Amino acid sequence: MSIASDLIRGHTETIILSQLLEKDSYGYEINKSIQMKTNNEYELKEATLYTAFRRLEQAGLITSYWGEENTAARRKYYSITKLGRESYTYNKAEWERTKKLIDSLI
Repeated sequence: MSIASDLIRGHTETIILSQLLEKDSYGYEINKSIQMKTNNEYELKEATLYTAFRRLEQAGLITSYWGEENTAARRKYYSITKLGRESYTYNKAEWERTKKLIDSLI
């Protein structure tokens, strides 16, 4: 799995943005969705996930807010911004171009 992790690592923020395109969400739910979509072959480490949240928020690509939950633990939700949507679109197109180039080389 380390090879896959190395290849995916540079796309962590785009993966998170992709999840937030679907709906506002919180860290654990995003990670569970990633695991489900990859049949448990990939998951983000908690430190990686929350570091990416900080970078995305500082760049204005996402915003955060505290949920109004009646559970013991309050959840911090993340929402994609207009700039985040634009960044996702650009990053996805860049990935498609890169993937096509790599496919032609190997």
